[in-house]
Amino acid sequence: MSIEQIKFDEKGLVPAIVQDAQSKEVLTLAYMNKESLQKSIDTRNTWFYSRSRQELWHKGATSGNTQDIIDMRYDCDADAIVVLVDPKGPACHKGDYSCFSDSILAETKVGKPDRFAIINELESLIAEREAEMPEGSYTTYLFEKGVDKILKKIGEEAGEVIIAAKNRDPEELKWEVADLLFHTLVLLREQKLPIDEVLAVLEERHKK
Repeated sequence: MSIEQIKFDEKGLVPAIVQDAQSKEVLTLAYMNKESLQKSIDTRNTWFYSRSRQELWHKGATSGNTQDIIDMRYDCDADAIVVLVDPKGPACHKGDYSCFSDSILAETKVGKPDRFAIINELESLIAEREAEMPEGSYTTYLFEKGVDKILKKIGEEAGEVIIAAKNRDPEELKWEVADLLFHTLVLLREQKLPIDEVLAVLEERHKK
């Protein structure tokens, strides 16, 4: 990215959409001026320009909830930026994983989602749990115990899948496969590996 390619508005600002690089959840919308954009590029941490305080601010400087930049992209008009990050905690000042947690259309009924939508929902929820670490959450417990505990659970669930399959028990098998998939998603989050990269491998193998 070259800063010279970015079209700042009349106030010298450009909107920056911050997105979790793994879950693809939109975390916040902020603004950058030329200086904060350059600092973001140089430090690989998000820096923004506060329109209310009229000063630069480093996300997480006070709270510790910094955002490591994985990639930065600009749109076809070069007047907006998407910042893909690895968040080190909640993005919202209220302590929420994302600033976009309230729905305008909360009472609107949604049609049947894509058959794989639950994978995306789980990936986002797991990312939210890692950021907020709510007390009493099983996912929080897994992240607190660390990779060895997560791997142990994956080993246990894989064994249960094998037993269910050997027993020719489809009811048991679907539950055990669901557990295995969930714990695998937790592991991917812990390892900072987006599921998109796993899907890309499958796609590449399919082409062969």
